[in-house]
Amino acid sequence: MHLDEKDPEGLQIYLARNGWIADDEPLISLGKPGEGNMNYTLRVRTPNRSLIVKQARGYVEKYPSIAAPTERAIMEGLFYREIAQNPELHRYMPDLLGIDEGENLLVLEDLGDASDFSTCYQPGQAIAADEIKTLITYLSVLHNQFLTDRANPAFANRAMRALNHEHIFIYPFLVDNGVNLDGVQAGLQALAMSYKNPALAEAARQLGQRYLADQPGVPGTLLHGDYYPGSWLRTDSGVKVIDPEFCFYGPAEFDLGVMLAHLHLAQQPEWVHQQVLAGYVRHGGFDEQLLRRFTGIELLRRLIGLAQLPLSLSLDEKSQLLQLATTLVIG
Repeated sequence: MHLDEKDPEGLQIYLARNGWIADDEPLISLGKPGEGNMNYTLRVRTPNRSLIVKQARGYVEKYPSIAAPTERAIMEGLFYREIAQNPELHRYMPDLLGIDEGENLLVLEDLGDASDFSTCYQPGQAIAADEIKTLITYLSVLHNQFLTDRANPAFANRAMRALNHEHIFIYPFLVDNGVNLDGVQAGLQALAMSYKNPALAEAARQLGQRYLADQPGVPGTLLHGDYYPGSWLRTDSGVKVIDPEFCFYGPAEFDLGVMLAHLHLAQQPEWVHQQVLAGYVRHGGFDEQLLRRFTGIELLRRLIGLAQLPLSLSLDEKSQLLQLATTLVIG
């Protein structure tokens, strides 16, 4: 099954054959529920229900030239199944309605008309205190519920971690990586070049090894793996969390570091940062220095790497954030 908005008849037959809709249940409409990066996703409406159907292909949907493992859809489905054991986590995520491993396809509950938190990158768009509380409660419960020194091998997710590793810890620090950042913002390429230095590249390499490592006996937890505003939704029933395809068992400091980095990129007020740091429930052995390093590396990769964001920052503001990021990573 090749998921395609232009093939409603084929999709209707496929969904009925798998028991996700009735045999005589017509599709009223197909459309994209939002701007996704990784997968091809459709909202499917029938007279009886509305579903989200998403398929992982052998490339990143937003950047077709970048190869990506198709099993990411299965990993996402496994994550939904795992968190369904915890009622508090479950209420923050959509229900998993079906998995087709052969087609790398998921069917999920439709959370309704929703928008992600990408608007927070625009000036004056502070995330509300109650929303921050929900986001940090979710992360605290996730990390403490699944804390273990014996990681579940089903969530190794090696291929997706390798892809993420390349784009976070390696790619931004290559002098010639094929991306002209002046196409993002005039002057950004020259600014970025001063951060493509051996000391920072080596610090990033070492941190990347920590990201990739499976360390028996070292406490780790189930991570969302991509905990940033694009994975947070505002819905009629409150804040929800989606897209855990980068999930794996690893250091809790990674998820929280990514979150804090995006609060910096979105120029959120200081009270937001303080609410996150005060509200997050740390497990014993939580490493504050590792948290700072993961925060810094996410700042660097989002400012001088491929995965650019809809930022409204001036070149000077980006320069200040790059200086902060370097301090956080190197210490």
